[in-house]
Amino acid sequence: MLFYNITGGLFPDPKINIPLDIQEMIAYGSGFLMASYFPYYFYKTFDLTSLRWHALFGVPLFLACPYLIFFVVVYAINGNLDVDIKYGMIAPFIYALVLLYVMFRAIRKKHKFQRNQNQYIEEIVMHAAVTPWASLAFFGIVESSQLIEVLCTNTGIIGITFLFIWRSVKSAREEYERLQELASQGNGSLVFEEMCRYYKLTNREIEIVLLVRQGMTYKEISNRLFIAGKTVENHVQNIYEKTSVKNKVSLIQKLFQTSN
Repeated sequence: MLFYNITGGLFPDPKINIPLDIQEMIAYGSGFLMASYFPYYFYKTFDLTSLRWHALFGVPLFLACPYLIFFVVVYAINGNLDVDIKYGMIAPFIYALVLLYVMFRAIRKKHKFQRNQNQYIEEIVMHAAVTPWASLAFFGIVESSQLIEVLCTNTGIIGITFLFIWRSVKSAREEYERLQELASQGNGSLVFEEMCRYYKLTNREIEIVLLVRQGMTYKEISNRLFIAGKTVENHVQNIYEKTSVKNKVSLIQKLFQTSN
């Protein structure tokens, strides 16, 4: 998005020491790049499996290829951007409408059977985020104010970014509450395993945590695991960062919540 906004705002500019035809190629290329990435982003981030073919094959075929053919090869030969826009945007514009319909169906299908109030809000936001994406193809054909273009095309990305952050925070909160419930049931070993997965500790880091809990010093851990003392310190610091603690006591209390 940053690359698209920067190139779209700067190019073409005769004052910039780059040939104007190259500037045009880059400016249009950034728009095609952003349009091509958006379906893949939805496919991966929101697990819309029905978009797989479009994200991996349809986008390169109907968006990337027309750009390379008309806005790079043909434009380099004839230097007539108006002609390239006229013919080079036909396939992307039609495909954008098709893909917009496919994405709407994928979003609807995802929320069809499990829809509560929060998911309904999520569905609306996803629809609202997808719609401005189609405007990229429209603005490729119709020359308009840069401000209007930026507002339309960026709204979707910003909206879906906030949605992704909200879902991540919500998921993390639910997972932590589940771990708290396990801890209240008194299953210490299971809580520890779940906590290690929750904080994404490696096998080596888990080994070190267990030895720290036994009261071993860094030197003793180093001798036990046959690794350098500095390596032990680095692992411990990584563990502290992952679990957001500052000392061994806090670490043990956080990972072994049923031991008190």
